[in-house]
Amino acid sequence: MNIIKSLEPATYHTSSYPDSSADYRLDIHAIDLPDESVDVVICSHILEHVNDDLALAEIARILSSGGQLIAMVPLIEGWDHTYENPDVVDDRARELHFGQHDHIRYYGRDFREKITQTGMGLAEFTANGHQSVEYRLLRGEKIFLGSKPTS
Repeated sequence: MNIIKSLEPATYHTSSYPDSSADYRLDIHAIDLPDESVDVVICSHILEHVNDDLALAEIARILSSGGQLIAMVPLIEGWDHTYENPDVVDDRARELHFGQHDHIRYYGRDFREKITQTGMGLAEFTANGHQSVEYRLLRGEKIFLGSKPTS
């Protein structure tokens, strides 16, 4: 499993918001890039912090035809539905409800639908013990691979 190396990117850029140490400062809710201008987006543990419907729509918009989304989120496979509660707003309560003070949800199995509702295809991979160590992933972490259809 070497998803990123297998893509053989000629160039890559980093983005972080509001961090200024990355190549770009992009707001995932309104990504300041042209339509279909990016071949691969890696979104590692970001969607649980933001409005994921807006973020996924923006990612789908900027992905080129045949482009790939590599996404990782905190996922509870035993839950049918994502747990969100807009009344939980302070840091301590968010830590209790969502496992971290700046999270606004824990995903259930319906996360897959969030990706496919954007029109992307979906595959997934679960890291085994060795891969978790080799790639520094959470034990049993799922990696979701969204793919924008070719035009």
